[in-house]
Amino acid sequence: MNAKEKKKEQKPRSEDSDAGAADLIRELGLAAPGTDFESDLQYISIIGSIEGHIALPMENKTTKYEHLIPQLIAVEENPKLRGLLVILNTMGGDVEAGLALAEMIATLSKPTVSLVLGGGHSIGIPLATATDYSFIAGTATMTLHPIRTTGLVITAETTFDYMRKTQDRVIDFIAGHSRATRKRVTELMNCSDNMSNDVGTILFGKEAVDAGIIDAVGGVSQALGELRRRVAKADELEKEISISTD
Repeated sequence: MNAKEKKKEQKPRSEDSDAGAADLIRELGLAAPGTDFESDLQYISIIGSIEGHIALPMENKTTKYEHLIPQLIAVEENPKLRGLLVILNTMGGDVEAGLALAEMIATLSKPTVSLVLGGGHSIGIPLATATDYSFIAGTATMTLHPIRTTGLVITAETTFDYMRKTQDRVIDFIAGHSRATRKRVTELMNCSDNMSNDVGTILFGKEAVDAGIIDAVGGVSQALGELRRRVAKADELEKEISISTD
């Protein structure tokens, strides 16, 4: 086989690799493995609507929870990954899918930081608070509102009781993973004079921090800096434990 034939044989592999990299960026928002960029931090973006058990229309920008679950498992299992940055610009979506992802993020053993850019609405709030530390851009917003549903609803007492319990799950998670009290979260969620066409509260940047839901106002450099600091602290603690056991 001459050099020209070898070159032709290698070309499709390169094209396949480029196509795979493009698919990762387009479908999951991830940098392709094997590129020049290498980091011991993983980042996951949660954008658009969080899609759960029911597929949304094709024209909707969505984050599919079944895509994120294996990524979160990989963060926990991969020894090369030392921390996780979660970037949110979401309008919310499926409650159970969002809570499932929030629980996974909250129970990772490695340092985690979140950053809300644009918006972190509805079920996006538990996702933002699930990390060890959270940031929100000064121009970003977060909307707290009661649990709601669409489509056919059986108007029985047990139906509304289930919705109340589901709402309690969201409130308890936010209160348990932020500085906001349960009472304050409930007040903001059921406020009737903040939104002209709905019940709830819109919080802008610093207001989310003042409410105790988010830890600080900041951007990419602040979020990465905090994550790096926490990774370094975790490494030091790991070394101390290793020395004491020896």
